Amino acid sequence: MTDKNIGFIGLGVMGQSMAGHILAAGFNVRVYNRTKQKADALVDQGAVWCDSVADLAASSDVIITMVGYPADVEEVFIGPDGILENSAAGSLVIDMTTSDPALAEKLWQDGRQNDIGVLDAPVSGGDIGARNASLSIMVGGSPDDFHRALPIFKTMGTNIVHQGKAGNGQHTKMANQIAIASTMISVCESISYAKRAGLDPETVLKSIGKGAAASWSLNNLGPKMIQGDDAPGFFIRHFVKDMGIALSAAESMGMKTPGLDLACSLYKQMEDQGAGLKGTQALFHLFS
Repeated sequence: MTDKNIGFIGLGVMGQSMAGHILAAGFNVRVYNRTKQKADALVDQGAVWCDSVADLAASSDVIITMVGYPADVEEVFIGPDGILENSAAGSLVIDMTTSDPALAEKLWQDGRQNDIGVLDAPVSGGDIGARNASLSIMVGGSPDDFHRALPIFKTMGTNIVHQGKAGNGQHTKMANQIAIASTMISVCESISYAKRAGLDPETVLKSIGKGAAASWSLNNLGPKMIQGDDAPGFFIRHFVKDMGIALSAAESMGMKTPGLDLACSLYKQMEDQGAGLKGTQALFHLFS
């Protein structure tokens, strides 16, 4: 099947760039977002606005969702106005939201009943990766659906891996978030230590950012911490959501996650202080 009509739902910090890359690659892109103004730039570039999820689903070969929370995923997928009720048989739906692995499995099963393919394909790389089309994309679902979606994935990312059955994309993203959670604490402590020791933190990064301590968080968010730049590439409130999903999944597997527990508690403290819409690097304020 040649998929030319791509529907994209969710035009937030990352979704706008992702949809823009698909449009630039020559696909016919239909867009929907709760706040219509966020679609204006894409419509100016040639995307077609749809007034509802149902309209978008009915006119698209492939539908991509990039929304906020598992409840938002359920809202756009399920019900008389949702994707699964309004997509044609043979359509493919790709949820790129970071969401619950169990929900991903359920939606895959629901899709099968309607002859609709469903992939869970969360991403990592933040706003920088979305803008540069260099996202890591972790995909769960059938191999045939994965290969069908690959030309679309390649417009948005460079590290695209099929992780296996439905739900495995989300489980992989949870592993990613667990690794980031403790790393963010370490980056904050490291830069705070450098400042307390009277060092120039930017000069310190030139050394440790190239050695064994190097990480994406250190090299991309460390400079923002030093500069006091709290602009969101990824919202604190969404990171708290992700960590909550990971904690719940880990608990269901009988697994202890002390590093994740600590990181989640610190980020919840930031959220309680009204910093939910700041970038995750704002955690540094607890250490500075």
